[in-house]
Amino acid sequence: MAASLNLFKLSFLLSLFSNSNVGVWHGIRSSGGATASPITCSRIECPSYEVVHAGNGYAIRRYNTTAWVSTSPIQDISLVEATRTGFLQLFDYIQGKNNYEEKIEMTAPVISQVLPSDGPFCASSFVVSFYVPKQNQANPPPAKGLHVQRWAPTYAAVRQFSGFVSDYDVGEEAATLHNSLAGTTWAAAIDKSHADEAIMEYIVAQYNSPFEFEDRVNEIWLMFEMESDSV
Repeated sequence: MAASLNLFKLSFLLSLFSNSNVGVWHGIRSSGGATASPITCSRIECPSYEVVHAGNGYAIRRYNTTAWVSTSPIQDISLVEATRTGFLQLFDYIQGKNNYEEKIEMTAPVISQVLPSDGPFCASSFVVSFYVPKQNQANPPPAKGLHVQRWAPTYAAVRQFSGFVSDYDVGEEAATLHNSLAGTTWAAAIDKSHADEAIMEYIVAQYNSPFEFEDRVNEIWLMFEMESDSV
């Protein structure tokens, strides 16, 4: 198990130095709803959730309280480049570059919170985060340049897609998710939760090592709150 986790860490790191504009980084294939747990979560720890609704092209999940270690906002025109920059910081963190000098197990997914720019050639804002394993949730090691996000129980509208994440298609996947929710109770809750945003923030979740060419799972998350926790 330890060897496989080390391979996962190394392979993810190596992928960050790949050319994001050529080869396998293109060709996202959508799979729509997100009721099945990604296969990666059978090998390494992922945050727990409950599927409360399965819709046409989307699923609604309720996530439990979670802690994430996150970068400061990264300004870039490229999701792939920003994720590369952020993950290098997080990789050092889990390898022991933190105030406790503690090595931390790899988890999934690595997420990028995306606040899109107003135009195609303007920099967007990205925060890249690592899900803290259960054994570290109560007291994640602090580290320079990183901070801990603690999420209260929250909801996510989720769309899954396969292949390798690229800048070319990910915005389209986010728009497709938003459109698939149109007219639903969930859409109203999402719009209310993001009412203060000029452009809606979304999250890109990546689960796989780059050496896994089959059964790849990525997700778009639209996070929101419900006025009543009963659904």
